Amino acid sequence: MPLRASDDDPEKARRFREAALPYLDDAYTLARYLLRNADDAEDAVQECYLRAFRHFDSYRGPAMKPWLFAILRNVCRAEYARRATAPTSAIEDVAESAEQTPLWHEAEETPEGQLQRRWDSDTIRRLVAALAEPFRETFVLREIQNLSYREIAEVAEVPVGTVMSRLARARAMLRSAWLAEEEQRK
Repeated sequence: MPLRASDDDPEKARRFREAALPYLDDAYTLARYLLRNADDAEDAVQECYLRAFRHFDSYRGPAMKPWLFAILRNVCRAEYARRATAPTSAIEDVAESAEQTPLWHEAEETPEGQLQRRWDSDTIRRLVAALAEPFRETFVLREIQNLSYREIAEVAEVPVGTVMSRLARARAMLRSAWLAEEEQRK
């Protein structure tokens, strides 16, 4: 798609870079949780930033991060719709999830500590990924992206009360699932 004359403005590009690029990693993290695939997440973030740049002239604030996340959420929803019509293979899904690298690492001094941390992080990622989409999205926006309830409500296009309810239910589901995992592990 060719750029419009207004998209070729170096001042607009500079302002956009300063305002939006600090949130690039956050956008990728959210896309990774929503789409559960590194390549799709990269594509979604790229599309998000292209759309945001095209519409940057109409952006009026107050916060860039929720605005970007709202765009990213729409891009991810379009990807969900595309996936719903595309055939998939369960074998490919299992192989792909086994090859994914963790989203975060922290070094431990002991091998036992490393093993425990790896089990914990794998379990947490798996449990968060298993949440139903609205709960997973709300949890990631609050606990990983540190958005306020109001900002999450804007991104998700739901009332603040719904955000609070979804977050409480997501936490309760994760707590129950974590305790069940711990019990199985004994």
